[in-house]
Amino acid sequence: MSSIIGDHGNMVEKADKLLVDIAQYSLSHEIISKEAYRIARHVVMDSLGTAMLALRFPECTKHLGPIVPGVSVPNGTRVPGTQFELDPVHGAFNIGTMIRWLDFNDTWLAAEWGHPSDNLGGILAVADYVSRNRVAEGKAPLKMRDVLTAAIKAHEIQGVLALENSLNRVGLDHVLFVKVASTAVVTALLGGGPEEVINALSNAWLDGGSLRTYRHAPNTGSRKSWAAGDATSRAVRLGLMAMKGEMGYATGLSAKLWGFQDVLFNGQELKLARPLDCYVMENVLFKITFPAEFHAQTAVECAFKLHELVKDRIDDIGQITLTTHESAIRIIDKKGTLHNPADRDHCLQYMVAIGLLFGDLTAEHYEDEVAKNPKIDALRNKMVVVEDERFSRDYLDPEKRSIANAVQIHFKDGTETAKIECEYPIGHRRRREEGIPKIAEKFQSSLLTRFPRKKVEQIVELSLDQQRFEETDVQDYIGLFII
Repeated sequence: MSSIIGDHGNMVEKADKLLVDIAQYSLSHEIISKEAYRIARHVVMDSLGTAMLALRFPECTKHLGPIVPGVSVPNGTRVPGTQFELDPVHGAFNIGTMIRWLDFNDTWLAAEWGHPSDNLGGILAVADYVSRNRVAEGKAPLKMRDVLTAAIKAHEIQGVLALENSLNRVGLDHVLFVKVASTAVVTALLGGGPEEVINALSNAWLDGGSLRTYRHAPNTGSRKSWAAGDATSRAVRLGLMAMKGEMGYATGLSAKLWGFQDVLFNGQELKLARPLDCYVMENVLFKITFPAEFHAQTAVECAFKLHELVKDRIDDIGQITLTTHESAIRIIDKKGTLHNPADRDHCLQYMVAIGLLFGDLTAEHYEDEVAKNPKIDALRNKMVVVEDERFSRDYLDPEKRSIANAVQIHFKDGTETAKIECEYPIGHRRRREEGIPKIAEKFQSSLLTRFPRKKVEQIVELSLDQQRFEETDVQDYIGLFII
């Protein structure tokens, strides 16, 4: 269906092609790639494990639970790792916030960057809610394969939009693409057809987008850790409204003067850089061994390699040269005071300093207790950041999609280390077979921070079996994560 009822009652207007293309893909495109389903299963595992780790941090858990204390929703959305049972809108906010809090879930880098597994906040919330209500009505629930399909499609919508449509260039935050992708797939999971999906999608675009203010100095703050939860939650709200018959806006993108493109995108046309299938899921980047903004992942790996050489010579260092790509310079090259964990985990120099000093990087390293170590800022002050144009070109090359960085230490006595270069982080597709076993290890160790070992073994055994995982009822799988 390619039209929506407009605001003139019985006037039917043709919907913007982008809305139609996304809706048709969400509802009817068949995913045949076994690799996409394999990676999607690991994305679900990785995201839920990361969510469990986030429950150790009070700044995250203060956001969880019902909006009004004490409210519980029968057959509602359950929040993994807790006893909360919420409406699916706020359930999506809870789950999405947990997944994103530690900056440890997957990543996609292009003209726009982002974290496609943010969409799992809405997907898991709606899938659990729909399945539990179907069972209560004597109907068949959704299977975890349905969750994987929705995840593949949400990844694809967000990631393909990101390939050539740069929100950051106009000051908007990447979570707008989370809201759009989540809106499409959760409306489909709710049982919507073409009209409902298009209506909901048009409203998602008409919402506009968050400013990137909270990601940049001097305003970097914790909103960046709940912004995705907010976006995927809003998607569920819009999907539920569409299912009740709320109208949409056919030319919400293209309308002269008042459409999204003219108002917020400098008059540029939004476009899909490639046909929607499963490209993004197959090529998504995992954060496996440490939480760091992805443009810095290879720089931190370089710092780890240099740790043994410099750990006893920190005071002898005269300069540290960080060679990187243009996007890293624009986003995470930070000088001066870093005010909070959100500031630190988006600072290239801070992350490299931690790697050089400790040979490790954990979420705790961003907290105030560690940050007050004077050696960290002393090292930051010795760092010079330079761009390698080859790194910048290869970052955008669809055949390479590298995230290259290099680190070299220069000592006061005139000696220097080798220039340590790393082109692809361990979570990159080119290192997939090295990374996949470590995703399972990360999943297990994350679950052990929340559940008894016997329960963890049960969850991991099921999650590592592709066929059993896909055939499991959604409400049964989510039930394993309830304490």
